[in-house]
Amino acid sequence: MAGPLTKRGVPALGWWLIAVGIFRSAYTWSCAFGSASFCSATTSEIPMTDANERTAAAWSLLSSTLCFLCAFNLDNKRLYAATFLSFVYAVGYLAVECLVYHTIRAARLPLFTFIAGTSMLWMLLHKWNSNGHGPRRPRGATKQT
Repeated sequence: MAGPLTKRGVPALGWWLIAVGIFRSAYTWSCAFGSASFCSATTSEIPMTDANERTAAAWSLLSSTLCFLCAFNLDNKRLYAATFLSFVYAVGYLAVECLVYHTIRAARLPLFTFIAGTSMLWMLLHKWNSNGHGPRRPRGATKQT
């Protein structure tokens, strides 16, 4: 039975991951096909080379694929962990580029950190609730065989 936050069998977290996958796909398109306005939005004064743009496009395509696959397979623990780690790696990469190498300005990070942070928090809460730590069902609501 579908819960209040599901539509056509996909939970709300699944819809969020689809939206994030679309966002990451747009970033891929921007980096791969030279529009560069979106792709270079994260960089500072240091211009991105063609190789940098293609690398960012490939990484973003992989992470968007993980989001799409995970959205429809939230019960697959390995895929779930890989998708979660893709957000951790993205935040870690952006933090290192900003704080250590100074290639990204902190003012350009809020959108990316909001998306990654929201995704990580929601995925942690979803996993916590699916492991029996969420609200308890009443005794009368057990499934009869």
